[in-house]
Amino acid sequence: MTLVKFANGNNGTTLKPWFNDVFDSFFHDSYVSDRLTSKVPAVNISETENQFHIELAAPGLKKEDFRINLDKNVLSISAEKKAESTNESRKYSRREYSYTSFVRSFTLPESADAGAIEAEYIDGVLKVNVTKKEEAKLLSREISVK
Repeated sequence: MTLVKFANGNNGTTLKPWFNDVFDSFFHDSYVSDRLTSKVPAVNISETENQFHIELAAPGLKKEDFRINLDKNVLSISAEKKAESTNESRKYSRREYSYTSFVRSFTLPESADAGAIEAEYIDGVLKVNVTKKEEAKLLSREISVK
């Protein structure tokens, strides 16, 4: 026979149930949880016959906020945005600064042409197109059956 311990609904504490509810609602509040977790934009990666396509969802940024670097075969996409709200005619008891940054890195395959990478930022989506080398384009072909 196995003994199983139960907490009888109080999660092993002798404190009032409402006390746990207060802290639980505090840490699951969207304002607090947004600041406790780091946000990394979602990415879609696709491939066509001639190119690799990387789409990065990053709304609220400008194209000047992005930095795209290529180091050997690692493509790094980073962004940094600082927003300060200042008004010298008021006395502030609280002032908030907004700072957003992220870095995403992708290892490019050997078939990628490092000299032919293009990027554009449209409607909150950064689109990076990496052209394939000519040798990689010729690798796929249909073979007829005799």
